[in-house]
Amino acid sequence: MNAILEPRASKPNESDAILNALPNPVLLVGPDGKIIDANMAAESFFEISTQLLRRQSLTELVPFGSPLLALIEQVRSGNSPVNEYKVDLGTPRIGADRQVDLHVAPLNERPGHIVVMLQERTIADKMDRQLTHRSAARSVIALAAMLAHEIKNPLSGIRGAAQLLEQQASSEDRMLTRLICDEADRIVTLVDRMEVFGDDRPVARGPVNIHSVLDHVKRLAQSGFARNIKFVEDYDPSLPPVLANQDQLIQVFLNLVKNAAEALVDLGTEGEIQLTTAFRPGVRLSVPGKKTRVSLPLEFCVKDNGPGVPEDLLPNLFDPFVTTKASGSGLGLALVAKIVGDHGGIIECESQPRKTTFRVLLPMYNTAKAYNQGSGEDEPASSSASQNSR
Repeated sequence: MNAILEPRASKPNESDAILNALPNPVLLVGPDGKIIDANMAAESFFEISTQLLRRQSLTELVPFGSPLLALIEQVRSGNSPVNEYKVDLGTPRIGADRQVDLHVAPLNERPGHIVVMLQERTIADKMDRQLTHRSAARSVIALAAMLAHEIKNPLSGIRGAAQLLEQQASSEDRMLTRLICDEADRIVTLVDRMEVFGDDRPVARGPVNIHSVLDHVKRLAQSGFARNIKFVEDYDPSLPPVLANQDQLIQVFLNLVKNAAEALVDLGTEGEIQLTTAFRPGVRLSVPGKKTRVSLPLEFCVKDNGPGVPEDLLPNLFDPFVTTKASGSGLGLALVAKIVGDHGGIIECESQPRKTTFRVLLPMYNTAKAYNQGSGEDEPASSSASQNSR
């Protein structure tokens, strides 16, 4: 390891190759705090080349008063390795939220030199948060069932009584009876939306072309609520099919695009929605009740250049009744999280002003494993099967 971190010669050698093969950023920091060397993962993390990294001190790369600086001094004085977890190294250049685990150790052969390795927590935290989102969505199932029985039946009687009164009421009183009927219908509609969370029937799934889904969603949006918004597409044409229910995927991305369009309403013609697809191997999710880990290599994103999601709402954005809209019910994104979770995937939001990204990770369709990752049907489900939780 020590040989690997010697300053590089002009010609790449085996030590450089080993260092650059590591997926985690690694830095060698000198006694004066200057960066002596870095691997390619560090270049990617800090979005700066190694040549430029060597011209800077660590204090220029990390936030003011970062715990990393104190850790380096602790390692220097104690001459022993130190680990620290969930440290935010976010800056305006590399992003506002970049949580990492830090592994800091002295380089004994070169006194005063410190080796720093960063391990991003992004994927692990996404999975942890997504499991929380699923639990939150399931927590309203019992409430939805209770509301369906205890509220809809009395509302039916109230609405019927209002209609009878309307037949003998004056024109002024008729406005009040109509108001009663309209409000009763509104409450029933809300309860119907909540009943979706109690639908535990298996989802019929099969191979779905995600680009056909996104094209369909784009056409719907451009013919209605996103008529004046610019769409940008960045697709991977070689992407394999996704294991999903096509109707439900349309519902997911239509909801995400609609939210993005509503966030851009004040930007006029400057509003932009970007739809991207990519293959991201290496992401696996542990599913409760199964020994195997499910691979989620398909990444689909809906991005917009709106004002962003308030920071205090981000951790609970997919929980029921959490919304940024004055007249919103807070059930749209909770339903999206439920559908994605039912498909064995995860959804995450990253947001800052002028750059909000909703990222969906889903399993791909595999003919040999479709039964294990699917809905448990005896035969592969058709992609055009009817949607169960619409």
